[in-house]
Amino acid sequence: MSIFTQTKLLPSPKHHVHTLCHPPVLRTTVHCSITTTKPKPVPEKLVIEPPWLPQLEPSPDIARPMLNDPSLLSTWSHRAWVASGCTTVLISLAKSVVGAANSHIWADPILAGLVGYVLADLGSGVYHWGIDNYGGASTPIFGAQIEAFQGHHKWPWTITKRQFANNLHALARVITFTVLPLDLAFDDPILHGFVAVCSGCIMFSQQFHAWAHGTKSRLPPLVVALQDSGILISRSQHSAHHRQPYNNNYCIVSGVWNEFLDKQKVFEALEMILFFKQGLRPRSWSEPSSEWTEEAETISELADN
Repeated sequence: MSIFTQTKLLPSPKHHVHTLCHPPVLRTTVHCSITTTKPKPVPEKLVIEPPWLPQLEPSPDIARPMLNDPSLLSTWSHRAWVASGCTTVLISLAKSVVGAANSHIWADPILAGLVGYVLADLGSGVYHWGIDNYGGASTPIFGAQIEAFQGHHKWPWTITKRQFANNLHALARVITFTVLPLDLAFDDPILHGFVAVCSGCIMFSQQFHAWAHGTKSRLPPLVVALQDSGILISRSQHSAHHRQPYNNNYCIVSGVWNEFLDKQKVFEALEMILFFKQGLRPRSWSEPSSEWTEEAETISELADN
């Protein structure tokens, strides 16, 4: 509210003609104005509700494997695929060695093999992350692997009970179809140096993974030495993957990429991209279900070992 005044001097009225002077008359006008201030409205909280998102397909209940479970045993089909995969890798390695010997250039094929070894570890991590977090048993092509890895999270010890060919046959089949055309089409020793080491490490990554779940007393001394030197993934490094929140240490060849990928949150960034672009929510964002809660070996199972 504000008040201001206005004062005017007016001459005195002359009712008679005489010499007497009257003082001037003061006339004051008072103006009043009222200004009201309205309180600012408090903005309401903005709540953004996420759109409907498709849920990941829940996997059917996975039966607890027994030590004499036929699913842990190798079949002749498994052995045939592993033999086929090993053959294609050895052909590629032989072409690299022969080509290097004929050209007297050894450094480049060896360097290519080292690159293949490093990238195989990265590839194993990306693949492991993908099947751990997305898809289900009915997913085309990868469904069996996804279901197997979910079972592995519940019973990690079963991988040490799987027979060799049973553990490797799925990757050996992929390696056969991938490497065989390269064996037939190319003779470059540098290319085959990369292909032989990379494909060999990928095919045997499941065996490296199994050794990472074994105890040193039960592993061959050479394997223990390779784990201790960091050439193969070790039990101490891989064990972090089987603890909550189950979203790290995915690489299972040497584990050389794990620290970088986890510190830089590479997989978390990929998960955010897939979530906002495709609406796919990874399993690692949810509370572990019974399918992911690890069950230890029973005393009787340990005794049978």
